[in-house]
Amino acid sequence: MTKVTYKIVQHDGGWAYQVDGVFSETFESHDVARRAAERAAKEQVVAGNTTGISYEDKDGHWHEELSKGDDRPETDVKG
Repeated sequence: MTKVTYKIVQHDGGWAYQVDGVFSETFESHDVARRAAERAAKEQVVAGNTTGISYEDKDGHWHEELSKGDDRPETDVKG
């Protein structure tokens, strides 16, 4: 099983969460960024329908994949 870790970090004059080198939007405080990361982590483990997804990697390249609805990662929030 894949494990995805959301790290809370200072970013662009505020706070963000970072996953595999990619930053979220910037939030005004550590607590707000942590709550957003916790919400995203919880949503990521919910099984759903098989669907196409797109995401940006740490090098700024976009990828298109088919995500099976029952193939969910383990998630964690640090920081």
